[in-house]
Amino acid sequence: MKKIPLFLCIILSLSAFSQNELPSIDVKTLDGEIVNIKEITDQENVVIISLWATWCLPCINELDAISDLYEDWQEETNVELIAVSVDNSRTEKRVKPLINGKGWEYTILLDSNNDLKNALGAATVPLTLIIKDNKIVFRHSGYNPGSEIELYEKVKEFSN
Repeated sequence: MKKIPLFLCIILSLSAFSQNELPSIDVKTLDGEIVNIKEITDQENVVIISLWATWCLPCINELDAISDLYEDWQEETNVELIAVSVDNSRTEKRVKPLINGKGWEYTILLDSNNDLKNALGAATVPLTLIIKDNKIVFRHSGYNPGSEIELYEKVKEFSN
């Protein structure tokens, strides 16, 4: 009998990590306003969500690489990128100065309690998701130079 609850826990945890529905989680804007990630991605167009942190060099490299191409991506596919910082309360104060220095044209949100990161089962950042109709249709962890090209190919695939 003890094996059945353990089995159910394993199955439920696996299904949480393989989810394709975007969770309904509250995050903050840079101005401190609370917004729900599911509500702001409920759009006709494809949305990229990138979980990142100021201390994560691959995260910054990925967002820099996308920034160089982002205007063209928007013109061609109407994609929107939402960069969600998972910096905690101690490092969160670095977010604004960093993005101001970078000139990123993304929507920047804060997940300082890691509620979204945990709900998505993200062990590490960067984690990049493509959202279509509030479903996670593509998921990629890590960054290597050139990954942004693969990401854009996926955006075009789901934008049709």
